[in-house]
Amino acid sequence: MAFGTQDDTDEVMNEINMTPLVDVMLVLLIIFIITVPVMKNSVPIDLPRATAQPENAKPETIQLSVAADGTYFWNATAIPDDQLTQRLASESTHEPQPELHIKGDKSVRYERVAKAMAAAQQAGIRKIGFVTDPEGS
Repeated sequence: MAFGTQDDTDEVMNEINMTPLVDVMLVLLIIFIITVPVMKNSVPIDLPRATAQPENAKPETIQLSVAADGTYFWNATAIPDDQLTQRLASESTHEPQPELHIKGDKSVRYERVAKAMAAAQQAGIRKIGFVTDPEGS
């Protein structure tokens, strides 16, 4: 009893099947026909050159502290209230514009800190930050 369809002759196929080889060769030929003209007709592009020097223009940081009695300190130097607006206005014209870090004492009235923020806004300072101390220190 025979399973499947088998010829009675058990001959070995002596010929190579050329169809898959021809298919692969035609695909490669089409790929080369498409890509060779694209490689030869390239468009010249003038790309910008990168400079090797990094830009080190870091903005200055101004430390504005408000003491418990309401006194303003500009980088640890006491200044009167009328000079605060003038100094902020002169610093806002620098390029790059400096960052203003406001540090208020925990017992100072909020009004003094708000006055410093309003003066900075009117002077045109764009970067204002608050310095706080962690609770444990």
